[in-house]
Amino acid sequence: MSPHAPRIRIGIDTGGTFTDIVAFDESTGTLTTTKTPSTPSNPADGFINGIDKVLGMLGDSVSAEHISAVSHGTTVATNQLLEGKLDRLGFITTEGYEFVLEIARQAVPDGYGNSYFWVKPDRIVPADLVKTVSGRLDFEGGEVRPFDEAQAREVAQWFKDQGVMTLGVNFLHAYANPVHEQRMREILTEIHPEATVSLSSEVLREYREYERSMTTLVDAAVKPKVSKYVHNIHERLDAYTGAGEDSALPFYIMKSNGGVLSAEEVVHQPITTVLSGPAAGALGAGLIAREAGFDQVLTCDGGGTSTDVTVVIDGEPALTTEGTVGAYPSKIPMIDVVTVGAGGGSIAWTTPEGQLKVGPQSAGADPGPICYGNGGTEPTITDAHVFLGRIPPHLLGGEIPLDVDAAKSGIARIAERLELSAEKAATGILEISAWNQANALRQISVQRGLDVRDFMLATFGGSGSLLACTLVDVLDLAGVVVPHDPGNVSAYGLLTVDVKNDYVQTNVCRDDRLDIAEVADLFTGLTARAAAALDGEGFPASAHQFDRSVDLRYFGQAFEVRVPAPAGAITREWADEVTRAFHAEHRKLYGYDFAAADDQFVEWVNLRVSGIGPITRPETRSIASADGAPALDKRAKTGHRPVCFAAADGFVDTPVYWREELLAGDEIAGPAIIEEFGSTVPLHPEFSARIDRAANIIITRTTGQEDSK
Repeated sequence: MSPHAPRIRIGIDTGGTFTDIVAFDESTGTLTTTKTPSTPSNPADGFINGIDKVLGMLGDSVSAEHISAVSHGTTVATNQLLEGKLDRLGFITTEGYEFVLEIARQAVPDGYGNSYFWVKPDRIVPADLVKTVSGRLDFEGGEVRPFDEAQAREVAQWFKDQGVMTLGVNFLHAYANPVHEQRMREILTEIHPEATVSLSSEVLREYREYERSMTTLVDAAVKPKVSKYVHNIHERLDAYTGAGEDSALPFYIMKSNGGVLSAEEVVHQPITTVLSGPAAGALGAGLIAREAGFDQVLTCDGGGTSTDVTVVIDGEPALTTEGTVGAYPSKIPMIDVVTVGAGGGSIAWTTPEGQLKVGPQSAGADPGPICYGNGGTEPTITDAHVFLGRIPPHLLGGEIPLDVDAAKSGIARIAERLELSAEKAATGILEISAWNQANALRQISVQRGLDVRDFMLATFGGSGSLLACTLVDVLDLAGVVVPHDPGNVSAYGLLTVDVKNDYVQTNVCRDDRLDIAEVADLFTGLTARAAAALDGEGFPASAHQFDRSVDLRYFGQAFEVRVPAPAGAITREWADEVTRAFHAEHRKLYGYDFAAADDQFVEWVNLRVSGIGPITRPETRSIASADGAPALDKRAKTGHRPVCFAAADGFVDTPVYWREELLAGDEIAGPAIIEEFGSTVPLHPEFSARIDRAANIIITRTTGQEDSK
């Protein structure tokens, strides 16, 4: 290939309704975006259709051979866990610990003040599929009792006889010494070679037996389906691009921690993809908002099935190792995302008592909302928007026509059951959806000590911006940032993400007794593992970057606080700097610290290293100024249509603007509708929008909250 030929890097985010595609020409810096319907029966079809479509948009001079890399965000693992569709799963653990899953943490989830009303969920592995093997290590990895190989063989044969093909192995203190787990895998490979096996020492080298057991079992549970999906996509992609063994196309999968990993490696650690799609969106929106001048942002990713929200400060999404997906805790580093069943396809329904509910059931992509005309019979959030005129009678610039009359009839049926007008029923559906989203936003902000009034809301996804003005009213937010091509922000985020691997080692020790040489050795080992992974990903040693962090707590506390650790030589002075950072972070989180208390000790718990392979990011686009351009109405207004913003006001004649014609400095007063290829922004009365140099829409209230009441 000519050195001057285009080099096209593609980001693809597969959602429940649409597959979003962004192509980045590394030689020219241009971005090309599009969408195509998802294909739930075989997601690879929508994946390849999207690539074919975006290459067609780039012209005849660009073909599949010009693709330099593909990054992909997937919800395969997420959906499997949310739906609870797990195959039979077996668990092998240390003798005497067979009920670790049943005991769990003996904690009742928030919202159940009286445990009498809480029903304990089914365990991920039923008790009859848990087997134990004798052998014991201490917390430093020393062998207390030898591994019983005869018993291990009996267990392996039993699972084979039972036809259990997926197994998780977690032996006590394997984080300190993996030798017993590794021998168990060797025996399983010999006796039950077709089984899929996950070892806790490879999934999570961190103490706490319950969390490590659950994380290992979740990894095992999603491994077969994720592996099959990734292999299928990879084979289709190689066939499409003509790649061979000697010219394999780099194919990356988004991880929950905010990095990507090659498809070849991701099949060995599939649990890292459980928040693949939402993580990419949060990163993309955070980067866009920071470059727009907003350093405190709540992101709201509205799709066809659900809405994902997170908090981003200084362009960095919040991370957690205490996350859950569905009913399953997963103690791996992941972007702190809260998901609610409030997407465009969420179904509106009524209870036997006559209450209106919205979601979490979704019409998805097939059959979809009533207005799609694909056989949907239950009214959805999208149907309410269509009926109220807030979105046009088509999607994707006219590619997908919508049946407004069908949507109206569906809304009318539910309105009749509620004995309300159709307008009241439709606005009620949207109000309930907005409150569902607002509650999720409160969960990641107010409940964590943040004042939402200081935050902008970055909305994206196909449906993310439809309720933006309502969310400002409900939460009293500072305003809203709507990126250009909001429906493709997750796919764009995939092009901004570095390759990233996380490694952890538990090493519990009081700060005043810390063995600095031992800490240095452990960090050296973690860094070597991270470097080896980056070598395998094709990054030269000169490009390797490493981030250190440490989990600390006060002696006697049950949980830790993570703080970044500086680079450089590991000395006593270095350790003191880490401890000071812990005191400061503890005060920030909880309002107090014991920095000056001689009788309170700091305890080091986990050492962490992230290995990062940096990539070239697309530059932010810049649009022309409105100064000297034709008048806004002549340039960007495409017409008017009746739109209902409030049931009491009914339908009002509302101007419609085409976003591609808006220029920097343009200002629009509500009510108005701003449309583009993949999304629509309803601008309510008493709100205004301005366009910045990066083509973002910045929405703010024109009156105070009190004035609007």
